[in-house]
Amino acid sequence: MRKIKSFSINHDLLPIGLYLSRQDGDISTYDLRFKRPNAGDYLENAALHTLEHLIATYVRNSALASHVVYFGPMGCRTGFYLLLRDLPPGQAVNLVKEALLFVCRFEGDIPGAEMRECGNYLEHDLEGAKTQARAYYDSIRLCTADSLAYPATDG
Repeated sequence: MRKIKSFSINHDLLPIGLYLSRQDGDISTYDLRFKRPNAGDYLENAALHTLEHLIATYVRNSALASHVVYFGPMGCRTGFYLLLRDLPPGQAVNLVKEALLFVCRFEGDIPGAEMRECGNYLEHDLEGAKTQARAYYDSIRLCTADSLAYPATDG
Protein backbone atom coordinates (compact mmCIF):
# COMPACT_ATOMS: atom_id res chain seq x y z
CA MET A 1 0.00 0.00 0.00
CA ARG A 2 1.06 3.60 -0.58
CA LYS A 3 2.21 5.52 2.46
CA ILE A 4 -0.18 8.34 3.34
CA LYS A 5 1.27 11.85 3.35
CA SER A 6 1.10 12.36 7.11
CA PHE A 7 3.21 9.20 7.63
CA SER A 8 5.83 10.45 5.16
CA ILE A 9 6.62 13.45 7.37
CA ASN A 10 9.53 12.85 9.75
CA HIS A 11 7.64 13.21 13.03
CA ASP A 12 10.85 13.47 15.02
CA LEU A 13 11.46 16.85 13.36
CA LEU A 14 7.86 18.13 13.17
CA PRO A 15 7.29 21.22 15.31
CA ILE A 16 4.07 22.44 16.88
CA GLY A 17 2.06 24.23 14.21
CA LEU A 18 -0.92 24.39 11.89
CA TYR A 19 -0.49 22.59 8.59
CA LEU A 20 -2.45 21.84 5.45
CA SER A 21 -1.94 18.07 5.48
CA ARG A 22 -3.71 17.20 2.24
CA GLN A 23 -6.11 18.43 -0.40
CA ASP A 24 -8.66 16.00 -1.84
CA GLY A 25 -10.80 17.78 -4.37
CA ASP A 26 -12.75 20.37 -2.40
CA ILE A 27 -11.83 18.89 1.02
CA SER A 28 -8.79 20.21 2.89
CA THR A 29 -7.36 18.32 5.85
CA TYR A 30 -5.67 20.52 8.44
CA ASP A 31 -3.18 19.16 10.96
CA LEU A 32 -3.51 21.05 14.25
CA ARG A 33 -0.27 19.89 15.85
CA PHE A 34 -0.53 20.90 19.53
CA LYS A 35 2.50 18.89 20.67
CA ARG A 36 5.84 18.00 19.17
CA PRO A 37 5.67 14.31 18.22
CA ASN A 38 7.76 11.75 20.08
CA ALA A 39 8.94 14.34 22.62
CA GLY A 40 7.32 12.67 25.63
CA ASP A 41 4.76 15.45 26.19
CA TYR A 42 1.30 14.52 24.94
CA LEU A 43 -2.19 15.86 25.41
CA GLU A 44 -3.71 14.35 28.52
CA ASN A 45 -6.81 12.33 27.64
CA ALA A 46 -9.26 14.40 29.69
CA ALA A 47 -8.02 17.74 28.28
CA LEU A 48 -7.92 16.30 24.74
CA HIS A 49 -11.49 15.05 25.15
CA THR A 50 -12.69 18.46 26.32
CA LEU A 51 -10.84 20.21 23.49
CA GLU A 52 -12.56 17.86 21.05
CA HIS A 53 -16.02 18.68 22.43
CA LEU A 54 -15.47 22.44 22.60
CA ILE A 55 -13.72 22.95 19.26
CA ALA A 56 -16.12 20.64 17.42
CA THR A 57 -19.06 22.48 18.95
CA TYR A 58 -17.60 25.86 18.04
CA VAL A 59 -16.73 25.10 14.41
CA ARG A 60 -20.07 23.37 13.82
CA ASN A 61 -21.93 26.41 15.16
CA SER A 62 -19.79 29.06 13.49
CA ALA A 63 -20.72 31.06 10.41
CA LEU A 64 -18.58 28.54 8.49
CA ALA A 65 -20.40 25.46 9.82
CA SER A 66 -21.53 24.39 6.35
CA HIS A 67 -17.85 23.90 5.40
CA VAL A 68 -17.02 21.63 8.35
CA VAL A 69 -16.73 17.95 7.48
CA TYR A 70 -14.96 16.59 10.58
CA PHE A 71 -12.97 17.56 13.66
CA GLY A 72 -11.29 14.94 15.84
CA PRO A 73 -8.19 13.92 17.74
CA MET A 74 -5.09 12.12 16.53
CA GLY A 75 -4.55 8.77 18.19
CA CYS A 76 -1.00 9.80 19.11
CA ARG A 77 -2.44 12.61 21.28
CA THR A 78 -0.31 15.30 19.64
CA GLY A 79 -3.17 17.15 18.01
CA PHE A 80 -6.30 17.09 15.90
CA TYR A 81 -7.47 16.91 12.31
CA LEU A 82 -9.95 19.42 10.89
CA LEU A 83 -11.51 18.64 7.52
CA LEU A 84 -13.13 21.52 5.69
CA ARG A 85 -14.96 21.60 2.37
CA ASP A 86 -14.45 24.41 -0.13
CA LEU A 87 -12.98 26.97 2.28
CA PRO A 88 -9.97 29.18 1.48
CA PRO A 89 -6.95 28.54 3.73
CA GLY A 90 -7.02 32.03 5.23
CA GLN A 91 -10.56 31.47 6.49
CA ALA A 92 -9.54 28.07 7.86
CA VAL A 93 -6.68 29.64 9.82
CA ASN A 94 -9.03 32.26 11.25
CA LEU A 95 -11.59 29.59 12.18
CA VAL A 96 -8.95 27.63 14.10
CA LYS A 97 -7.78 30.73 15.95
CA GLU A 98 -11.36 31.74 16.80
CA ALA A 99 -12.11 28.23 18.09
CA LEU A 100 -9.04 28.31 20.34
CA LEU A 101 -10.05 31.67 21.79
CA PHE A 102 -13.53 30.27 22.37
CA VAL A 103 -12.00 27.45 24.42
CA CYS A 104 -9.81 29.88 26.37
CA ARG A 105 -12.86 31.94 27.36
CA PHE A 106 -15.31 29.09 27.87
CA GLU A 107 -17.23 28.86 31.14
CA GLY A 108 -20.01 26.50 32.05
CA ASP A 109 -21.00 22.98 31.20
CA ILE A 110 -19.01 21.23 28.48
CA PRO A 111 -21.30 20.60 25.49
CA GLY A 112 -22.14 16.95 24.93
CA ALA A 113 -20.61 15.83 28.23
CA GLU A 114 -23.62 14.17 29.81
CA MET A 115 -23.90 10.40 30.10
CA ARG A 116 -26.54 10.08 27.38
CA GLU A 117 -24.45 12.22 24.99
CA CYS A 118 -20.91 10.91 25.41
CA GLY A 119 -19.24 7.52 25.62
CA ASN A 120 -16.77 8.68 28.28
CA TYR A 121 -18.62 11.58 29.89
CA LEU A 122 -16.63 11.51 33.16
CA GLU A 123 -13.26 12.11 31.51
CA HIS A 124 -13.10 15.86 30.91
CA ASP A 125 -10.78 18.62 32.05
CA LEU A 126 -11.88 22.15 31.20
CA GLU A 127 -8.93 23.88 32.86
CA GLY A 128 -6.50 21.53 31.13
CA ALA A 129 -8.22 22.20 27.81
CA LYS A 130 -7.95 25.96 28.36
CA THR A 131 -4.26 25.64 29.19
CA GLN A 132 -3.59 23.62 26.03
CA ALA A 133 -5.70 25.95 23.86
CA ARG A 134 -3.82 29.01 25.12
CA ALA A 135 -0.41 27.42 24.56
CA TYR A 136 -1.37 26.29 21.04
CA TYR A 137 -2.90 29.66 20.19
CA ASP A 138 0.32 31.36 21.29
CA SER A 139 2.25 28.99 19.00
CA ILE A 140 0.13 29.65 15.90
CA ARG A 141 -1.08 33.22 16.45
CA LEU A 142 1.14 34.48 13.60
CA CYS A 143 0.15 31.65 11.26
CA THR A 144 -1.27 32.68 7.89
CA ALA A 145 -2.50 30.92 4.77
CA ASP A 146 1.06 31.24 3.43
CA SER A 147 2.62 29.30 6.33
CA LEU A 148 0.56 26.09 6.23
CA ALA A 149 3.09 23.84 4.45
CA TYR A 150 4.82 21.13 6.44
CA PRO A 151 8.43 22.10 7.09
CA ALA A 152 11.22 20.20 5.39
CA THR A 153 11.78 17.23 7.67
CA ASP A 154 14.14 15.10 5.60
CA GLY A 155 17.18 15.83 7.78
